[in-house]
Amino acid sequence: MSVLVVADNPGDRPYQIANVAVVDSQSYLSEPEYSAMRGVKLFNLCRTYRYQSAGYYVSLLAEARGHRPLPSVTTIQDLKTRAIVRLVSDELQELIQRSLSPIKSDKFLLSIYFGRNLAKRYDRLCLQLFNQFQAPLLRANFGRDENSWQLRNISAISANDVPQAHWPFVVEVASAHFAGRWRGVKKRVQSRFDVAILRSDDDKEQPSDAKSVRKFVKAAARLGLNAEVISRDDYGRLGEFDALFIRDTTYVNHYTYRFARRAASEGLVVIDDPQSIVRCTNKVYLAELLARHRVPAPHTVVVHRENADTIAEALGFPCVLKKPDSAFSHGVVKVDGQDELD
Repeated sequence: MSVLVVADNPGDRPYQIANVAVVDSQSYLSEPEYSAMRGVKLFNLCRTYRYQSAGYYVSLLAEARGHRPLPSVTTIQDLKTRAIVRLVSDELQELIQRSLSPIKSDKFLLSIYFGRNLAKRYDRLCLQLFNQFQAPLLRANFGRDENSWQLRNISAISANDVPQAHWPFVVEVASAHFAGRWRGVKKRVQSRFDVAILRSDDDKEQPSDAKSVRKFVKAAARLGLNAEVISRDDYGRLGEFDALFIRDTTYVNHYTYRFARRAASEGLVVIDDPQSIVRCTNKVYLAELLARHRVPAPHTVVVHRENADTIAEALGFPCVLKKPDSAFSHGVVKVDGQDELD
């Protein structure tokens, strides 16, 4: 896959990176040769991504041409959406507090260059933010509120916004990224299709243990597929694959759902797909669906404060209590009488 960097003017790019073509935005948008290119990974370093600007159209037309732009139009919109920024801040709360705890002031700006920062202690936080907001150059604004750090906003910046003193580092991490050495990612062998198997060692109730996953990889190879085990840190790499196989417990309010959504939006085959995660992880939904289609099932009552005292009469004993969103039989209890039910 060829790499193309697009900037507004030659003066916006005070660097040279091996095997990377650099073009101005006007040429990319108007010259037929770029429209005809295939297999392009494009890094949009225009000065602004404002709606209807040249930077906006570079990412928009890149997607129409089958190129892979960073940032994508979706990312450009996400960066403007306060609700999404707030959601990311909540999800990364523990990492944010741990990373910024030594800082004494109440404000902090974090520069993120291809998922990295000059200070290595922020690499983990930079990587997670880069995974969520895929843009080559980012700046995150944090504020301390009642002894707790919050992500106030995050924005994509242009090459002009990078301090001159930072450029040697930017060239270093960009070169590693373009060369495929970013975070030590192994070069995959040629195959018909590439499959990502998502698994976390932190999941205490894994659907597949390490031995099973190794068997999946071998089975894929026999079918001419290249399977690679990835972790939650590989969110930004999903576009490299043709399919995603999730071997972690799935929940809606969980990183697995974000992976499924992102993979599905990029056209990957996904198991479990996001719609299935929403539907099949919730027993209230399933009870309603089965009743609607008159599928035979054990008599079911959705219990709340107002009807909790009718369970015994409605179901009799023994009966089974279930949390609506549990997995692997957690939160599932058989009760044999009123005292146990209470």
